[in-house]
Amino acid sequence: MKKWLMILAAVAIGAGAYASEGWETDFAKASAKAKAEGKYILIDFSGSDWCGWCVKLDKEVFSKNAFKNYAKENLVLVLADFPRDKSKQSEKLQKQNKELAKKFNVGGFPTVFILNPEGKLIDKTGYQDGGPEAYVTYIKKVIAEAKTK
Repeated sequence: MKKWLMILAAVAIGAGAYASEGWETDFAKASAKAKAEGKYILIDFSGSDWCGWCVKLDKEVFSKNAFKNYAKENLVLVLADFPRDKSKQSEKLQKQNKELAKKFNVGGFPTVFILNPEGKLIDKTGYQDGGPEAYVTYIKKVIAEAKTK
């Protein structure tokens, strides 16, 4: 019982972490910014208030300075969230997220996509072991390979 209470508390704490950390929720705005600045887009499809792996990815990677510092200089971050509690999301945002999930054929959470500055899909991933440094290394490799194609 205590284990489940701890898991639920971690999910609840993790649910609000994205918005304050520079994550964009408007995909069109993020796309325009990425194109203008020549940055790659990272889209995180998450169930922030119910998905344990989503909370783990946020806690172990996205909330860490090693990731945030890299992202600030190199990425436009987009959160496409599918929380159980939709009271903090407009109908417009919920519709956009459903359309994005359909467009990218999202089958589970978390699913992370990396797009080039023009919006072309270059990679799909999710949670990975190793913390923020390993995640950044992975993203750098994906982007470097995309630039050579």
